[in-house]
Amino acid sequence: MAGVGKLLKQAQKMQKQMEAIQAELAETILEVSSGGGAVQVKINAQGAFQSFKLDPEFLKEDPEFVEETLLAAVQEAAEKAKETSEAAMGSVTGGMGGFPGLM
Repeated sequence: MAGVGKLLKQAQKMQKQMEAIQAELAETILEVSSGGGAVQVKINAQGAFQSFKLDPEFLKEDPEFVEETLLAAVQEAAEKAKETSEAAMGSVTGGMGGFPGLM
């Protein structure tokens, strides 16, 4: 049964590392710019949006162009947050993200 105890300790250590990384991801702010800087999005690495800034001149553009640019900025920010989070968590799990309860 010594193997089970060792495995449990490793799992507890991994859980503490994952909690520390989650806290770090919450504090990591990513910035994305779109439309030549007309749209700026800040998102943390957990995927929570922090702020949007829009150039007032940009809002005078064609509404469809504004919508497309905003959507592109939001999608890029979300993808960047996802990639950052997955990379950080992968460093702890060693690619074991497919196991239930680990992610």
